[in-house]
Amino acid sequence: MQTGFYSNAGGMVTQFNRLDTISNNLANINATGYKRDDIVIGDYMRLYKETHDILPIRNHTRDGSQHLNRAMTRAPQVVERYTDHDLGAMMQTGAPLDVALQSPNLFFVVETPNGVRYTRDGAFRLDEEGYLIAKEGFRVLGANGSPIQLTAGDRKIALSSEGTFYAQNRENLLEQEEIATLQIVRFDNVKRLEKMGHNYFKNAEGYPDPIAAGGQFLTAQGFLEKSNVNAVSEMTALIETNRLVGMYQKAMDTHMNEINGDAINKLAIIKA
Repeated sequence: MQTGFYSNAGGMVTQFNRLDTISNNLANINATGYKRDDIVIGDYMRLYKETHDILPIRNHTRDGSQHLNRAMTRAPQVVERYTDHDLGAMMQTGAPLDVALQSPNLFFVVETPNGVRYTRDGAFRLDEEGYLIAKEGFRVLGANGSPIQLTAGDRKIALSSEGTFYAQNRENLLEQEEIATLQIVRFDNVKRLEKMGHNYFKNAEGYPDPIAAGGQFLTAQGFLEKSNVNAVSEMTALIETNRLVGMYQKAMDTHMNEINGDAINKLAIIKA
């Protein structure tokens, strides 16, 4: 068995996974509140050393480890996938229903057909009944756990930095009436959140529920948080990954054609 060929094949597959991740980041570079994904590349030997003492299979023991193919287990592997939750840049829109969260690890709560989901995309609007909804039409929940209905009439809708909506008299802004407060939550560990598509997250099963985020400077009205994808960094990584794929392909071609061809030609020579 040509271990070099299989090691290079494993490396190429790993880079294909990286290409998929980078491509998805670039495709969402203009998505409001999008958080970039990334992967950590290691090798199987590292994973084996960390877990072989607790694996249930009898052969996966310290004695069994001596039979490992040392070349094969050095093949690159995707050992971890994670989401970068760093804050994105703020973009001013001036729209009264556009809301940006001013700190990382803060999320709006949205009611979807599949249950409660969390998002940082604050591009909200009103439906025909006056309920505050996200882009997909799902209703945004208030601090009391109910959907927010903004009945302001001809009054101006204002939002405090604590996330409370007010209906203001357009002629006298000091005359205002509290309507509802956004439910804004934080998590003990954002790494446990699972992406569900359309910029929604789900709390992984078995982990603590989020807690309410209180205090000032939570929200900014008339702003949206842009994606935290850096186009220059992603394009640089894309070029690097493409070159690595080419290098692995060339190495595989060398194993299959040049080395094998040389071996066949030499073995075929019969000395008289």
